[in-house]
Amino acid sequence: MTIPQRVIRDPEGLNAGSWPVLPQDFITPVDRFFTRSHAAVPPIDAETWRLEIGGLVEHPRSYSLAELMSGFTRRTVAATLVCAGLRRDEFLELGPLPGELPWGPEAASAGEWTGVALGDLLQAVGVKRDARHVELIGLDRVERHGRQFGFGGSIDLAKALSDEVLLATHLNGAPLPPAHGFPLRAMVPGWIGARSVKWLGGINLLKDPTDNYFQTQAYRLQRQPNPRDPRDVSRGTALAEIPVNSVIVRPEANQLLPAGRTIVRGWAIGSAARVITRVEVAAQDGAEWVPARILPQESAWTWAFWEAELDLEAGQYTLCARATDSSGVTQPSDVRDTWNVKGYVNNAWHRVPVRVER
Repeated sequence: MTIPQRVIRDPEGLNAGSWPVLPQDFITPVDRFFTRSHAAVPPIDAETWRLEIGGLVEHPRSYSLAELMSGFTRRTVAATLVCAGLRRDEFLELGPLPGELPWGPEAASAGEWTGVALGDLLQAVGVKRDARHVELIGLDRVERHGRQFGFGGSIDLAKALSDEVLLATHLNGAPLPPAHGFPLRAMVPGWIGARSVKWLGGINLLKDPTDNYFQTQAYRLQRQPNPRDPRDVSRGTALAEIPVNSVIVRPEANQLLPAGRTIVRGWAIGSAARVITRVEVAAQDGAEWVPARILPQESAWTWAFWEAELDLEAGQYTLCARATDSSGVTQPSDVRDTWNVKGYVNNAWHRVPVRVER
């Protein structure tokens, strides 16, 4: 059996994932969970740590970790966390994306998250009538343009009040490891991973979306580059829900296969908790589609594993996979149709070249 290998995407080792995903790892073991950070892991003392709640609330207050864990109902949600840069390496084949990490398909993992519902907390402090957005600010220290600040983002109030959105203290039954946001992180199922802010230190209710750099200057979808600044996406749209997507896990790219029966395995995920209704696999870049068998999902917020059987003669092939969710939305065929300035949310058909010999 193939042993997953850690794929590290930066010199500091802050950004990494494990590949391939094993068939039994519907819930990703913590040591194989992908990590994404824009700065070093902050040292946090859980005894002195406080979560500050402010902005457009009736009763601003500060919570200790013990107060959060004892004062609210504990909930567990199974959810897949997907990095906005998933499969960016396919965009890089079209040309450079300055300053962006060359993520492959390893930047997604599924966990069982335990904590308290963000909505319960907001109900306790009281939401003022003008509040429309919930700002989440981390305690890490990121430097951009000569300024230091905590990584942050915001989600709309309707999403924040949804039952599945957690302030998580545990991952897979154990306290959050430092790399995954100890002692508290947001978990926003169905949205890009950047909105699930780690090392949470502050929550503010706002009338407008946050002005944090990572909401206004990054994690935005912009199709047309700014000729004066190739990294500028300020005119783009802030990323929120992940799109429907699928990934071939086995065989791996450029693998040599014996002729005959080949089992193709992978995962797929719908957008906005939509169930995956169909996955199809083709042996030759979309020539003849074969339906895959979709295995049961843990919850509406997790990926679905799938498998299909192909009969391959000797030759070169480009295996393809595409998924469709319950809204009828399927994946676009061409990666050029999903290209954007920072290489986010690539959900074109996943293609894997292989060679078959007798």
